[in-house]
Amino acid sequence: MGGDESTEYTFVCPECGESLDVNASMRDALLDRGCVICGASVSPSAFA
Repeated sequence: MGGDESTEYTFVCPECGESLDVNASMRDALLDRGCVICGASVSPSAFA
């Protein structure tokens, strides 16, 4: 059952502090495009 799409990560923006639970595809989008709230660059260390 468990593909990467259902895996959840907790994202915490290093700039604005916004916290979101995301799946693998949203994690990839955040890494590619930055924070959806403030636009800051995101690194893998922003995910737990």
